[in-house]
Amino acid sequence: MSKFLWQIPSPDKPEPVARRGYELIRDPLLNKGSAFPQDERLKFGLDGLLPTRVNTMDEQAARFCQFLARLNEPMNKYVELAELHDRNENLFYRVLMDDLENLMPIVYTPTVGEATREFSHVFRRGRGVWVTPDHRGRIEEILRNGTVGRDIRLMVVTDSESILGIGDQGAGGMAISIGKLSLYCAGAGIPPANTLPVCLDVGTNNVSLLDDKLYLGWQHRRLSGDAYFDFIEEFVDAVVEVFPHALLQWEDFRKNNAAILLQRYRDRFLSFNDDIQGTGAVALAGILAAMRKCGGDLREQRFVIHGAGAAGLGIARQIESAVNAAGGGEFPIACLDSRGLLVADSGFADGYKADLAWPADLARQFDLYEPAKRQLANVVESFRPTVLIGTSGTPGAFDRNIVETMAEHCEHPVIMPFSNPTDFAEGRPEEIIRWTRGRAFVATGSPFADVEYEGRRYRIGQGNNVFVFPGLGIGSLLCGASRITDTMITAASTALAAEVSDEELADGMLYPAVSRLRPVSRVVAAAVMAQAGKECVGQSLTDEEIEARLTAASWSPAYPKYVPA
Repeated sequence: MSKFLWQIPSPDKPEPVARRGYELIRDPLLNKGSAFPQDERLKFGLDGLLPTRVNTMDEQAARFCQFLARLNEPMNKYVELAELHDRNENLFYRVLMDDLENLMPIVYTPTVGEATREFSHVFRRGRGVWVTPDHRGRIEEILRNGTVGRDIRLMVVTDSESILGIGDQGAGGMAISIGKLSLYCAGAGIPPANTLPVCLDVGTNNVSLLDDKLYLGWQHRRLSGDAYFDFIEEFVDAVVEVFPHALLQWEDFRKNNAAILLQRYRDRFLSFNDDIQGTGAVALAGILAAMRKCGGDLREQRFVIHGAGAAGLGIARQIESAVNAAGGGEFPIACLDSRGLLVADSGFADGYKADLAWPADLARQFDLYEPAKRQLANVVESFRPTVLIGTSGTPGAFDRNIVETMAEHCEHPVIMPFSNPTDFAEGRPEEIIRWTRGRAFVATGSPFADVEYEGRRYRIGQGNNVFVFPGLGIGSLLCGASRITDTMITAASTALAAEVSDEELADGMLYPAVSRLRPVSRVVAAAVMAQAGKECVGQSLTDEEIEARLTAASWSPAYPKYVPA
């Protein structure tokens, strides 16, 4: 198989299949369920194993959606969709893609947070690969055994320590990797057979899990220090050996570990950290869209990031890179952690925070040096930001006083409570719009309903990483990139911002509608491929070659014809 392309099943070319009978029906990548035609039922020993009538995929999807509509609780819908995913992948993706705007909150944020917490209690079937410290010395064997006959090109890997504002979830983090990959397949068209979710189950410090008799994970305290990083090193060596053409996306690692692993491996093999780089890219895209709407200059904005974890780090880096590329100066970005504004007057337990901290003299200039004055309300009052971004997981942090103070100094404040899930958002869109009298540009990390204010409807754009990582990932793969650079990520941000339509901007949105994910991801992928070629870290392709490669590699759910192998 080509380094740059993967095999897409063709409806005109029969696919040889060796499985028969129940073995075939129970393979989710091959199963057609009631859609197996009569001739295939005879050839593969299925006659009598299925009801007589043959359904189309349309009929199957309609039947499933009718049943799904009977379920009221999102978690029940999640479990039902997961079971469909485990028995018929083509039908699962058909259902998901037909109603992505309504089903994405089920298969991913916010419902996936509850699914992660309840993982051991709703477990039905293994999917992906769990790698534990007991596998040391044979991780390569584990990866090979878990992917026999499959050409893996994309992996989402988590150690589950810092998930969606709910923290350490041990083996349950696999739900995150599965959810992310489902959005890659739906949003960018990478075939499910070429993907692999991985959980590095290195233990958990979550006492409730360790005490839970039903917990399915490696029931020990987390690895740390040299033992942890040695384990990661063996895993990376195995990935490079077993999957030489794959991209690895790091997901939900704890902030300092996330920064260390990104720095250590980003130039060694094709990889990126979605919490750092993906979040940074999507935040920058929202800011650029806001500048389009109000005619502002990126170089003249003042930024406050409330939350200095992996997401805050990524956003700060991406904003700084874009401002510098636009010819901006050294004007600071104010980053706050749980103790307040980061100021370089003492050491930090997380080393990367030193890069985000203000010099002491600058803090004094804004009367923010004293520890008691470093809280968010004082920073907003003294620094007068035009852009306020929340990644703290602190619900209600953007209260009325802070929002109104910001609006006093800025005609159109850009306010982004990005923390997930919904209950952890720093502010509620309806309150922010009311407190700013409709002048704020608002985007959130989780889906929120439209807001009605003084006779006008405001649509709330979702600053979800899903607008970046599918295009960034598939674009990097299809151009044969050796690494993912900061400027490739900026290219993704710029392309995403340009995809917000004038109508969406007029309605208050800073991001496209989720229903447009697939075409938006294609545009993002094309921009990433073009930038990689300019930097000579990927193949140099013409626009026509980029489009041809994206078309050739794009998978959509359909049932191919089968012939006995």
